[in-house]
Amino acid sequence: MLKAEIFVYLKKSISDPPGIAVLNSLKSLGFDNVEKVRMGKYIVVYLNENDIEKAKELVKLMCEKLLCNPVMEEYKFNILEE
Repeated sequence: MLKAEIFVYLKKSISDPPGIAVLNSLKSLGFDNVEKVRMGKYIVVYLNENDIEKAKELVKLMCEKLLCNPVMEEYKFNILEE
């Protein structure tokens, strides 16, 4: 399992510490390999993926889709082995 730490610049705060709303949004966009989400200083997404390059592409696509949300401005991320 890989972990993505996504640093998001927000226009306003999101009140979703357990990450349920973000997880549900990602699942509704077809990101079925997202296991769980945690919110805090950054968004932490746990992926059911072992290939780092595939994970990078997945997270990039995920962030681009989430940027359609008027709350998010830009992002950067790190992929870590869990």
